[in-house]
Amino acid sequence: QVQLVESGGRSVQPGGSLRLSCAASAIINAVNVMGWYRQDPGKERELVATVHSSGWSNCAGSVEGRFTISRPYRGNSVYLQMDSLEPEDTAVYCCNLLELHTRRDSWGQGTQVTVSS
Repeated sequence: QVQLVESGGRSVQPGGSLRLSCAASAIINAVNVMGWYRQDPGKERELVATVHSSGWSNCAGSVEGRFTISRPYRGNSVYLQMDSLEPEDTAVYCCNLLELHTRRDSWGQGTQVTVSS
């Protein structure tokens, strides 16, 4: 696995914004997908958003219009801009890297996002 280092999670009030960052610590295969998943205790892990190295991206319906995923061209980092946060967005957010030629699948440790008044 490649080590993925996440940052940016913290507590915020409803309606607030956060920006999560994730960086891979090693050289990664040029053809890959990076993304964010989240998991709340007692719930299944769910996809938040992913972005292919070509730039194509997709996101879950529950965050569409509020969250934006981005990454530098040919870069080894990924960002998640989260706006209009809701209490339902509270979860541990984990970064994922899937290198498509080798199928190497790497996960970060996660960063806690708490949305509460």
